[in-house]
Amino acid sequence: MSFLKGDLLTRTRKLVKGLAKSKPIWLKAMEHAPPATFPRADGKVKRISLPEDVYIKKFFQKHPDSKHEDAIKICSFDPPPARLFGLRVLDLKEQGVSEEEAMAVADMEYRAEKKAKKKAYSRLKQIARLQGKKPPPNPYPSAIKEIQAEERKYVRDRFFNPKILEIVQKLKEEKAAEAQDRFRGGGW
Repeated sequence: MSFLKGDLLTRTRKLVKGLAKSKPIWLKAMEHAPPATFPRADGKVKRISLPEDVYIKKFFQKHPDSKHEDAIKICSFDPPPARLFGLRVLDLKEQGVSEEEAMAVADMEYRAEKKAKKKAYSRLKQIARLQGKKPPPNPYPSAIKEIQAEERKYVRDRFFNPKILEIVQKLKEEKAAEAQDRFRGGGW
């Protein structure tokens, strides 16, 4: 199918030359002013890398649980903690601090921030208990706990929804009928 190679102009010329198609009205105008051609990437897409990517990788090596706890929120304007860590290390290096010290300072700041968030939430719970109210939801939940909270209603729903209970009952009946058929038939 070599006649299909090329852009619209080239393909149309080949079809008209081979008498497979009548010459369209727009062909003459398009030959005088052909559309712009863009360079192709030859199937190789260049990897986008940022200066802080090295430190982000080191951050995830040091804190592997952070991938699940501090998930990237697509609709949020706040960068994830790993990117903040990388940017902080670069900022400290620009100020003349060595790489190891910059990573240690950024790591200490990350841990302090995480600890402060936990402490703030525990204080919120304590205040709610003193007032006799229900504790507020965690403003800094982990991604896993957020997903579990979303799925919780569906998990409970399977025990009380009449439609689901009906389906389960039908499946049990079918399974029992299959077992009886197998027992009567003498095996497989």
